[in-house]
Amino acid sequence: MLIAFIMMGAASVTMTSCGDDDDPEQTDPSSGEDDPVPGGNDTHEYVDLGLPSGTLWATCNIGAEHPEDYGDYFAWGETTTKSTYDWSTYKYYNGSTSTLTKYNNSSSYGTVDNKTELDPSDDAAYVNWGANWCMPTEAQFTELISSSYTTTAWIIQNGKYGRKITSKSNGNSIFLPAAGYRGDKSLHCADSYGDYWSRTLYTSNPNYACHLYFASSINSDGYTRYSGQSVRPVRASQP
Repeated sequence: MLIAFIMMGAASVTMTSCGDDDDPEQTDPSSGEDDPVPGGNDTHEYVDLGLPSGTLWATCNIGAEHPEDYGDYFAWGETTTKSTYDWSTYKYYNGSTSTLTKYNNSSSYGTVDNKTELDPSDDAAYVNWGANWCMPTEAQFTELISSSYTTTAWIIQNGKYGRKITSKSNGNSIFLPAAGYRGDKSLHCADSYGDYWSRTLYTSNPNYACHLYFASSINSDGYTRYSGQSVRPVRASQP
């Protein structure tokens, strides 16, 4: 795998149960508002999968030290972790699902601002990793899992279930652990399902945002914004 270092100053979706999946393959892994730019040195690793867009994918989730580590969980549009994930603790909720205060394209759901992608100040990758990074768009997730460009396999890596995504053009790969999601005060479906936020609003129902989800299959759809999910950053620009 080619790894580089950077050194710089759903329609309504119901919660799924966590049943057993198919036996996995065992492997031996050898744009928005003007905001202040986070500082600090950037040493996060990334992989070039040879995708048409040129997107470079991080090797780890935010909060993780290794590719198979779960890392941290974020509600959509929030940049810190918390103990409880529900509507009552969600940043852009004002008492009901019809009173959203940001990221809304319909008057039926609250204040309309027609924002469909997270501002940098609400992007967990930008805030936690710096200006070189951002959360992926729905289009980047679609490209990542396209059979035209990659293959995917449900595997175990260092004892953790997840999806290995391998480039058809250069053979490089990333591993997305099945880290589950956080709802209320609990972690659900870890080692059974993976749930990863994009930075794109699900415009058919702005109570939702677009995410990547997988177990024995992989897809993208919409999910409730208060849900605590993993974030796998992408490079905001070429190094």
